Amino acid sequence: MSSESPISRRDLVTRLGAGVAGAALSAAVPGAQAQTTSGNTAAPFVDPTSKYPKPPYPGQSQPWPGLAGKMNPRPDHGETSYKGSGRLTGRKALITGGDSGMGRAAAIAYAREGADVVISYYPTEESDAREVIQLIKAEGRKAIPIPGDLREESYCKELVTKAIGALDGLDVIVSNAGRQQQCEDILQLTTEAFDSTMKTNIYAPFWIIRAALPHMLPGSCIIATTSEQAYDPAGNLYDYAQTKAATMNYVKSLAKQLGPKGIRVNGVAPGPIWTPLQVSGGATQDHLIHFGETYPLRRAGQPAELASIYVQLAANDASYTTGNIYGAGGGGGQP
Repeated sequence: MSSESPISRRDLVTRLGAGVAGAALSAAVPGAQAQTTSGNTAAPFVDPTSKYPKPPYPGQSQPWPGLAGKMNPRPDHGETSYKGSGRLTGRKALITGGDSGMGRAAAIAYAREGADVVISYYPTEESDAREVIQLIKAEGRKAIPIPGDLREESYCKELVTKAIGALDGLDVIVSNAGRQQQCEDILQLTTEAFDSTMKTNIYAPFWIIRAALPHMLPGSCIIATTSEQAYDPAGNLYDYAQTKAATMNYVKSLAKQLGPKGIRVNGVAPGPIWTPLQVSGGATQDHLIHFGETYPLRRAGQPAELASIYVQLAANDASYTTGNIYGAGGGGGQP
């Protein structure tokens, strides 16, 4: 120490003690450090039980397939909250059901991580899709909307062809679009309705993956959206739950088949997530109003809370992850 700033042993001990006490206070009182330290860039500490609206939710219904923009409360897909860091720079992704729900959350996150994105959606979901396209373009990434009906094989093939042409290749497929229509009595479940669910949830991924695989290089990946329904099916989701169990199964099967080619296959299994599936016939009104209430976090999840999972599964640093199902079930224990 210089003679100009003499500090006694007693002064030093006193100042150190004050520093330790201040650190202890900051640790004991959440947010104390953020309130007293200027320029703090740490993410805020958030209680997951109170992060988003809790039930009871307003009763509501929409014609299938529903619009996120008309839901109350409106779902959070990460429009303002997701911050990218270049983890997917240069990737070329096709996301089905990219207008809303987990597909929309993935599309926003992918663009902010540096990927170009094609989204597929049903034509009546155009207003939701336009919002997503604007958000992707705002990140300086390519944003390609390709509407159509996934129940048609010709559209699925055309979707892949157009995606490859628009992006000059394809290395990520997020097979997310799904049809969910609750029916409490199998005697009331028509063959037409059963067939629509099967074609949307099972046939479409098959058609899309089969068309895309010849163009996918080692390092590419396929990510499917399955569900907690694959493991603990509800009685009124007889057909939907079957498709989600099949999705979980094809993830594990394809991972074994495509692993030697350097293509990874994984799945995401949401629990009760607040999306248009519920308000457009996927749930009874009573279930909708109390959606997620019995889960440990006591609320429905939001699509934004799964965005980072889709990013992680597509990122290069997940190169040893294949054949796995990642859950986001609010503590429900599935998968």
